[in-house]
Amino acid sequence: MASFNCFALAFFVALSFSSIDVGLAARHLQQLPPMPTLPTTTLPPLPSIPNLPQPSIPSFPRPGALPPLPTMPALPTLPPLPSMPSIPTIPTTIPSIPFFSPPPSPSSP
Repeated sequence: MASFNCFALAFFVALSFSSIDVGLAARHLQQLPPMPTLPTTTLPPLPSIPNLPQPSIPSFPRPGALPPLPTMPALPTLPPLPSMPSIPTIPTTIPSIPFFSPPPSPSSP
């Protein structure tokens, strides 16, 4: 447990020293003069999308011109399922535990 406390203390000290440098760098950045504005450039206009030829959609046959669908054959009849056996009932009473009499004590002479 003591080694963990020592490690935690060393980690905290190292973290503190690293944050000091960050704080000094931030203060240095705040004290700099303002940045000059950069020149802006204009972008060229985007090219227009050319008009492509539209593909022709083939004509499909009309629904009335299709041949009629074949009829389904009649399904065979299945025999009736056998009846399910009845589920046995679970007894709800708890049987009593027999208590045996203690062994006879040895008689002393």
